[in-house]
Amino acid sequence: MSPHPIAETVASLMPRAKAELTELVAFKSVADFEQYPRSESEAAANWVADALRTEGFQDVALLDTPDGTQSVYGYLPGPEGAPTVLLYAHYDVQPPLDEAGWATPPFELTERAGRWYGRGSADCKGGIIMHLLALRALKANGGVPVHVKLIAEGSEEQGTGGLERYAEAHPDLLRADTIVVGDAGNFRVGLPTVTATLRGMTLVRVQIDTLAGNLHSGQFGGAAPDALAALVRVLDSLRAEDGSTTVDGLAADGVWEGLAYSEADFRKDAKVLDGVGLIGDGSVADRIWARPAVTVLGIDCPPVVGATPSVQAGARALISLRVPPGMDAAEATKALRAHVESHTPWGARVTTEQIGQGQAFRADTTSPAYEAMAGALSEAYDGEKMQASGMGGSIPLCNTLAALYPEAEILLIGLNEPEAQIHAVNESVSPEELERMSVAEALFLQRYATS
Repeated sequence: MSPHPIAETVASLMPRAKAELTELVAFKSVADFEQYPRSESEAAANWVADALRTEGFQDVALLDTPDGTQSVYGYLPGPEGAPTVLLYAHYDVQPPLDEAGWATPPFELTERAGRWYGRGSADCKGGIIMHLLALRALKANGGVPVHVKLIAEGSEEQGTGGLERYAEAHPDLLRADTIVVGDAGNFRVGLPTVTATLRGMTLVRVQIDTLAGNLHSGQFGGAAPDALAALVRVLDSLRAEDGSTTVDGLAADGVWEGLAYSEADFRKDAKVLDGVGLIGDGSVADRIWARPAVTVLGIDCPPVVGATPSVQAGARALISLRVPPGMDAAEATKALRAHVESHTPWGARVTTEQIGQGQAFRADTTSPAYEAMAGALSEAYDGEKMQASGMGGSIPLCNTLAALYPEAEILLIGLNEPEAQIHAVNESVSPEELERMSVAEALFLQRYATS
């Protein structure tokens, strides 16, 4: 059986895709301008804008969003009467973390053992290339059969909500019949997957103070209240003995009814060290897709190197709480803050500050667009049946779009399968996944246009 012409076209475009992803990964577009220059993000935004213009997009614009970043927008008109599809990705990336931990430089796309390594290669600069490949393949095979709006966000990883606020203020800009969010991924390489749910998230900063200043631990230790010790107690109160999240007032007994995730597969994907147990109860899918999960993201206290024998007067932590579908993120934030305050020992002074929040999301997988996507993915993946999974991560924009356009169908696909190690060192993308998902998106747009 000969390959579909779309697949042949995408295959021929892969060398160009690699060259373009190399250019895009080279921009250090971390939207935290205390860490990386704003000029890096602006250069990446201009690269995307130029690429859209080259593909014939109209009304290409750099949108100045309220959080001080830029999102890139363009419109590609299709046949009269055709539906409108919004394609989403983001060009900002996570910081590279420990650059010494990368086998190759994080901002240089490097091929190794059949994968392309670099920060943003999968999450989500690869998603931008995926959209471009799909559109190019369609143009080479009869034309793009739908109206296309493309939006590339500039601050998704920071969770500062710039594009969400911009969309709310300009509600017609992103209006579409169907929205394809290219920031998810297959359950594993070669298994075509749509993401049916996303957990929401809240970020809370905790400050504990006990003394007017640090004290000599020999002279005062044992009676002087140690702020760092108080913080450790508070953080420990957020987990049960088995590691389950325990925030007073939040249910933690949700059950995932869909695709199963074996403990053995999870241990391999998460690279859990031999002999170390998983935390929580219930199935793995329950724990990561259907229940709240707390994570301590950082603690401000003296580093081990250079520490002095002192009782600490103050200590600070940043806490993330992932919130499952069906649980309101605002109420979860209230519960988390109340829990921290009520579990702070010794009458220590505690302040909590919410610094980010996004609601969970659940897609309607029975819609016509999902039927079109199921057929497209199966064709692109040699007959493999489309699976629906959850994703423990958060894309708050999905809820904003769902609220603005309640009739729109929202599908989540992408390149972020487990081997991609997104947000970690040595992030990579599978070029085979990029190729197949680009084919699938093109076939989806063809099928959806006639559905």
